Amino acid sequence: MISEENGQYLVKIAKEAVLTQLEKNRRMLIPEDCPDELKEDLGVFVTLNKKHNLRGCIGYPEPVKSLIESTIDVAIAAAFNDPRFPELRKEEYDDLDFEVTVLTQPELIEIAHYKQYFDEIEIGRDGLIIQKGYARGLLLPQVAPENGFNVEEFLEHTCMKAGISADSWMDESCDVYKFQGQIFK
Repeated sequence: MISEENGQYLVKIAKEAVLTQLEKNRRMLIPEDCPDELKEDLGVFVTLNKKHNLRGCIGYPEPVKSLIESTIDVAIAAAFNDPRFPELRKEEYDDLDFEVTVLTQPELIEIAHYKQYFDEIEIGRDGLIIQKGYARGLLLPQVAPENGFNVEEFLEHTCMKAGISADSWMDESCDVYKFQGQIFK
């Protein structure tokens, strides 16, 4: 997907975006030296960890804007708008580790029977989106191996993230999508 060099550039931009918001209370501008590769529309998530604990994670699962614009947006959102955490305070900034995950386009997993998911989903490679009606949940590819999930547990936790029962993935009215992600720290 994108080069390691440009992935590290995105991590730098995510850090700058949060710092600009903290210090100047404004959104940073897209740098003039932005590589062309980062002007492509791609999905992206920014994860903030503080002392190895989640401190914020927000993203665009679908490509809605250029990767550089999206990275700025979601870095700020992860720091200040993740509903699970209070707004980031300036004194926390130096304790943060930034992670940027660039996503492929989500693809619907088409199956005849729910047991086929076990052959279609690979732990460590695939992230999941589960949608049932208006409910939608997403877990990044790194979540399953970080938590020791097998495929069934990964499906269950993605359902719970959507706010639906853990076994909803077995229901025909539930759509399961997979995607891959490139992780930069």
